[in-house]
Amino acid sequence: MRTFGEAPPEETGLFARLKKGLAKSSANLSGSITGLFTKKKLDAETVAGLEEALIQADMGVTEAKRLSAAVAKNRYDSEITDAEVRIILAGEIAASLKPLQHPLRIDGSKKPFVILVAGVNGTGKTTTIGKLAKRLIGGGHKVVLAAGDTFRAAAIEQLGVWAKRAGADFVAGKAGGDAAGLAFEALERAQKQNADILLIDTAGRLSNKTGLMAELEKIARVLKKRDASAPHAVLLVLDATTGQNVLTQVEAFKATVPLTGLIMTKLDGTAKGGILVALAARSPLPVHFIGVGEGEADLQPFEAEAFAQALIGTA
Repeated sequence: MRTFGEAPPEETGLFARLKKGLAKSSANLSGSITGLFTKKKLDAETVAGLEEALIQADMGVTEAKRLSAAVAKNRYDSEITDAEVRIILAGEIAASLKPLQHPLRIDGSKKPFVILVAGVNGTGKTTTIGKLAKRLIGGGHKVVLAAGDTFRAAAIEQLGVWAKRAGADFVAGKAGGDAAGLAFEALERAQKQNADILLIDTAGRLSNKTGLMAELEKIARVLKKRDASAPHAVLLVLDATTGQNVLTQVEAFKATVPLTGLIMTKLDGTAKGGILVALAARSPLPVHFIGVGEGEADLQPFEAEAFAQALIGTA
């Protein structure tokens, strides 16, 4: 079994990319902390202010209370600097996120290793698949991309561009075609070509649309007709800019298909990057990657400590 959490050797300055991607969230939260704790003693008012700042960063009420309590523990009526608050918060957040830090593991005994990728409209799912394909191919694997988003001709074209760029084989049908049939055909071809990995895109679907969710379930079911163990991984792509809605999405998709991991995109586009903290408190699903920019190298393996430090601004 191989691990695909580490970045390719040619990528340098990953933490710098992470800091840049989380700059909006960090600046917003850091500014609030500085305003609250500059030359002040810790009291009920400052703790309440910190709790509100954490809620505004989308960490959720429960986690905001827990983190604020951790800062306040044995420190009431004592002077505490904003830097000390950041160090405490970064440590607490890293500890809560650590259980989510699991690299994407490719089981070489499953050939091809089938990865089904789902998500609601607008999460950047197709682009994320393209970036993931390039990363996997960079690791020496033969990858097939399947354009299972048959609802949008643009999505088929977009994935085709990524396939060419990454050096992956590409399987597509006509727009409006049967997505489950396309997935079956792609698996058949990947098997014949002795490919290592099959990545299947799916149409963006709202989690409250029963018909579309049933279609996703059908894709997973049809794949089993060709390989009883497939899909071997089911990844849900989440958009950080949608905030607390991602919690509902995880539960809805988990009830439809056997989710194995998450990818959080667009963290660079929000000042509320704390949503991962709220997610950690609600879901045990691993976060394999995070998206912190538009570039190919901006799809990064999720590392709890580095994320916490960049979010809080301790480094």
